[in-house]
Amino acid sequence: QETLFPYIRDNVKEYLRAHWEEEECQRDVGLLRKQAQEDSSLDGVVPIPLESGSGDEELERVIQAVVDNVHWQMALDRKTTALKQLQGHMWRAAYATGHVKGEVFEDVVPAIRKWREAGMKVYIYSSGSVEAQKLLFGYSTEGDILELFDGHFDTKIGPKVESESYRRIAASIGCATNNILFLTDVPREANAAEEADTHVAVVIRPGNAGLTDDEKSYYNLISSFTELFLPSST
Repeated sequence: QETLFPYIRDNVKEYLRAHWEEEECQRDVGLLRKQAQEDSSLDGVVPIPLESGSGDEELERVIQAVVDNVHWQMALDRKTTALKQLQGHMWRAAYATGHVKGEVFEDVVPAIRKWREAGMKVYIYSSGSVEAQKLLFGYSTEGDILELFDGHFDTKIGPKVESESYRRIAASIGCATNNILFLTDVPREANAAEEADTHVAVVIRPGNAGLTDDEKSYYNLISSFTELFLPSST
């Protein structure tokens, strides 16, 4: 929230200018234009005009419309496919050039290595797209750590606040839900996972939203992966 999304807001115009002629960028703009048409009845929506090819001034006007539309969607915290696709491509470029790195807490990599040595599998489930996850872990402060994960899930499998999503994940990886431990900082997600008979620990990290007293007393809380003592898989 503090790095990736501000990066989009601050750099979207520069990115569009640099990549405008590329096929991928034109597809992204086309999706955003289509989304803007679908949103035409919403308050404050910014339409994106078609280009007629009449010079630099018009091109700047179209680019500015795309920028304004992206800023409008982000201000409303929308999760449209069109917005997520452009963000994913911008993040990919930012990671590849070293402008952005995925920050990983220092206890994470040693703990995951230990779990894997004990025969356990480790998966990521995030509301961020699988592509965004792979960028974060592929270009992290610890280097490329993608090898530590056995697979990735995003909201294509279902929302994180619905218990059915956790059953689908369990079925996908061929595992009973009660053989899975789900780590999260969001009580609504923890609740959904518990409803699916998944074990849960709520992770307390700097910058996370606070918990109520009831949530603190109800959930298993950890502030470091070193606090987890998991049985070896059989």
